[in-house]
Amino acid sequence: MQAVKAVRQNYHPTEEVLSLLEDFRCMVNDCIRIGLKENLTSMKSLSVKAYRQLSAYDVPTCYRLTAISRAAGILRNYRKELKKRGRSAKVPYVTRPSLTDCYGFRVVHRLVRLPIRNGEYAFIVLNDHTLCTISGHTPRSLTLTANGLSISYSKEIAEIDPVGSIGIDRNLDNVTTADSNGNILRHDLSRATEIRARCRETKSHFKRNDARVRRVLYGKYGRIQRNRVGWILHNVSASIVRRAKEKRFGIVMENIRGIRRLYRKGNGQGNEYRSRLNSWSFYELQRQIEYKAKCEGIPVAFVAARGTSANCSICGSKTTEYPNGRRTLYCPRCDISIDRDVNAARNILAKGGVRFTPDGPPGTTEAMKGNETTTPILRAMAGR
Repeated sequence: MQAVKAVRQNYHPTEEVLSLLEDFRCMVNDCIRIGLKENLTSMKSLSVKAYRQLSAYDVPTCYRLTAISRAAGILRNYRKELKKRGRSAKVPYVTRPSLTDCYGFRVVHRLVRLPIRNGEYAFIVLNDHTLCTISGHTPRSLTLTANGLSISYSKEIAEIDPVGSIGIDRNLDNVTTADSNGNILRHDLSRATEIRARCRETKSHFKRNDARVRRVLYGKYGRIQRNRVGWILHNVSASIVRRAKEKRFGIVMENIRGIRRLYRKGNGQGNEYRSRLNSWSFYELQRQIEYKAKCEGIPVAFVAARGTSANCSICGSKTTEYPNGRRTLYCPRCDISIDRDVNAARNILAKGGVRFTPDGPPGTTEAMKGNETTTPILRAMAGR
């Protein structure tokens, strides 16, 4: 199985590189304009119409194909948005200078050689981390921005034959997992929720009617939020994939695509509630788990989200929720109380091929573990 990864580093671009990035941005916008005007739907038809028109730019011909490829991807996403939102979909236009190349660049010792014009090259020095990461692998593509570069490479991964599964339930403040051995793990994400709330509150205090200052301020706190939350999600996803690799387990997650439609304006929810739920990074965690699992040869499956929280994970009947605010469910048929997140993780695991019994698999123990402490969780609570 082929796994594609990328390594990124910062660099200081020269004037020639910045000019090349700007030319590439204009080429992509020209291809988008041609695709919208001619109503083109494939990369082949876009290449036939746009390739010769891009000869007006004094850049190597290898960049024409990558510009057409990038524009075709942007047009494809625009058509999807057009079907979903109708006329409210925003017409695509690339504003940030960037460049993507998979034909002309070469890695020579510690340098990346990038063609600027016929017979002219620009060189970018790679740091030790980038060189160590790509050593032994063939670089596939290069992406340049005004302040960073990213080199993608592929490597052959042996896919494991799983002997069990891990069901993952993603929530706003935690990630709960249940595996085939009957173990329950809970990863705390409340710190990420607090970081998003603090950044949101800080930005809400900005009252100056100046779009330029607002753009700088929002960009600053957006980077702070993205970096801090991303680090927390990285640790959680790495821990889950590491455990799956050690136990030779596959990973099962629920497909919650479109969940943000539940928190739109006009649904009868407050602004604070909707802002908290709409800032939930559920897909970023899914993305990190997916690519890390793929790099380790761990299969990832998705199941329907319907009934994972509301149905009992033992008998499958409908449960009721206690009005105590502790996310506790009660099953009248089994006469047990169970944590809502644990129940959802078990149902996700059950849809992936494993069904729990009231006493759990023989010889196993069940615990709910946070990032620092381990606290036992009872399977059935007598006092309701």
